[in-house]
Amino acid sequence: MSIGNDGRVRSTDTPAIRFDHVFKRFNTINAIDDLTLDIRPGELFGFLGPNGAGKTTAMKLAAGLVQPTKGAIQIVGWDVQEEPLKAKQIVGFVPDNPYIYESLTGREFLHYCAGLYKMDSAETARRVAELFDRFAIGDWADKRAGEYSHGMKQRIVMASAFLHNPKVILIDEPMIGLDPAGVKLVKKVLREYCASGGTVFLSTHTLSNAEELSDRIGIINRGKLITCGTLDEVRRDRLHLEDAFLAWTNPELKL
Repeated sequence: MSIGNDGRVRSTDTPAIRFDHVFKRFNTINAIDDLTLDIRPGELFGFLGPNGAGKTTAMKLAAGLVQPTKGAIQIVGWDVQEEPLKAKQIVGFVPDNPYIYESLTGREFLHYCAGLYKMDSAETARRVAELFDRFAIGDWADKRAGEYSHGMKQRIVMASAFLHNPKVILIDEPMIGLDPAGVKLVKKVLREYCASGGTVFLSTHTLSNAEELSDRIGIINRGKLITCGTLDEVRRDRLHLEDAFLAWTNPELKL
């Protein structure tokens, strides 16, 4: 057991993210259907599924942007619905479609985000400089976001997600719009973050990225988690993750 800075007692094996029998219903459709899943501290968990399977909804539930119809989500022991500020304080979220106010520079955007987390000015300046270097943003830091490519917006938004030293990063399709150098850089950042004890919940359609990066993989289809385990456990007797993914999500094809 351990006692956090808030005085709350937590087990040292508390999951970084826990979905406990979570449902999310939109009209007549269960976008998330009884999702139960623990993601461990220090783990990079790859979340795969076809279009419309529920990946992004699960990400938004964990981020507290969407409320579950039933069930509970916890971030390092904090209930996302009952204690949203505590939970959100230790989460960084990178959506699949990064948005930055176009009139702001990248530096101004990160200072704006730091204000939301009530970071002091000295710590903000230090972290912004550190993250601009880490994500190789360079001269783009003081250009208006309206001039940015999709890939540069992605780098800025990723930097903002790491700004407050979160314990958990939720990242939806991280490599979209990035050039090869950007992809390599982001992979390096994510590996280093997990090696330092952080947890990454990564949703992607790019199976090769999941195969390369993930400690464990979950596959969701029509709102249901249909398999979860190490790469070897998910592939079973198949050589490639792509073949296993198609077999799990399209059993009628008998691949």
